[in-house]
Amino acid sequence: MISISPEEMNALDTNCAHFGLSPLQLMENAGAALAREARAMAKGSSIAIVAGRGNNGGDAFVAARHLSDHRITVFLVGRAKEITTPEARANWNILQNLRFDLREVSDASQMNLTDYCLILDALMGTGVRGEVRGLEKQAIEAINSCRRPVLAVDVPSGLGTSTAVKPRRTLTFHRPKAGMGAEYQVADIGIPKQAEFFAGPGDLRLVGSRRPDSHKGDSGRVLVIGGGPYRGAPALAGLAALRAGADIATVAAPQDAAETIAGFSPNLIVRPLKGECLNPGHLEVIKGLIDQHDVVVIGMGLGRAPETLQALKDILPLCQKAVVDADALQPGLPLRGIVTPHAGEFRRISGMDLPPGDGRSEVVRLYAKEAGVVVLLKGQVDIISDGSAVRGNLTGNPGMTVGGTGDVLAGVAAALYSIAPPLRAAVAAAYLNGLAGDLAFSEKGYGLLATDVIEHLPQAVGQAWGKRT
Repeated sequence: MISISPEEMNALDTNCAHFGLSPLQLMENAGAALAREARAMAKGSSIAIVAGRGNNGGDAFVAARHLSDHRITVFLVGRAKEITTPEARANWNILQNLRFDLREVSDASQMNLTDYCLILDALMGTGVRGEVRGLEKQAIEAINSCRRPVLAVDVPSGLGTSTAVKPRRTLTFHRPKAGMGAEYQVADIGIPKQAEFFAGPGDLRLVGSRRPDSHKGDSGRVLVIGGGPYRGAPALAGLAALRAGADIATVAAPQDAAETIAGFSPNLIVRPLKGECLNPGHLEVIKGLIDQHDVVVIGMGLGRAPETLQALKDILPLCQKAVVDADALQPGLPLRGIVTPHAGEFRRISGMDLPPGDGRSEVVRLYAKEAGVVVLLKGQVDIISDGSAVRGNLTGNPGMTVGGTGDVLAGVAAALYSIAPPLRAAVAAAYLNGLAGDLAFSEKGYGLLATDVIEHLPQAVGQAWGKRT
């Protein structure tokens, strides 16, 4: 079974809540599974729980309730008023109301762990940063020195540090956690496979947000290469990149298109290219611009003139990070990074037919693996794959069939790709773009425009992060 990182597990928990599977439900399921494992391990009637103030402690508080036929003592390392999550606090309050043996510990000497036949280590979860110190370090040392069997909850406390619990067994939830040893069992706590498949706000949080101490350019510099026969598309991509969090968006476009694009917004930096369409003569200028930016988003509005296709063959290999869309999605081009086709464009670049239903996922995965790209297939259900993992996205609506929303998606993907790996960026972009479209649709209905989607991106970001905008 593939392990999951702490950040990925937090994102999954967020998505579960988004789809209606509450943290309280998951904690109840985890605690019940933990109680079953503890009951099987215990060689007597007395069990000590060494609990922290987070959700690991909350899982153990649930287990205590399920183990009420044993003599249970809960040692809370710290003070009850410092319990950090509402779910853990709710389950602590239940134990308190039912007069369980609860003891707040301010010094590890207050824990007489040798009096018990089994110790549950519920002190710390996967969020440990740096070395364990203070009271938590004392508690881990007390657990390790008590010479009693230890069952660790989800992960051994202090995992990955020089001070870590040495359990006889670890019961981990849903999937193994990164860095764990061999002595663990995995408990199913009711997270369905669909919750891992479909994108949610946790995927945007996984990409990260702007740090308070960041400077201009730290959150991404995006270069849009587009325009020629069509002039609005590259402007939409550049503005979307800015609204999605990029610091700088530069549009490189043929002269006539550049003049039009410059009139769209003073927020865009516009670099005109001589001539009516992108051609190999622009290569040196484009190369210099690529070197100054983090991500290139290319294809929108370029047209398909032979000299433009030749220029694309020359430009794409220069891009370390690229989002390839629209007219750059042509067979024979050296595609890379993230590609964002609709169904027709996918057939054009892959030569593969897309079956109806669930079979699409496997076709997209196979092509992504073969081509060495991340595919974001746009559709009623977006399919995203890097050739290994496959994800889906449900946000978006029929109003987004209006022209330009694909250009917006490409710009959003570029902004996120500037700060995150390509698969994470593509999944988050599909979710965010669709959510902004849903917010726009709630106001504009079938009269929504691509620019409405752009204007709702900040609100969508705020909603995904649980913030007011």
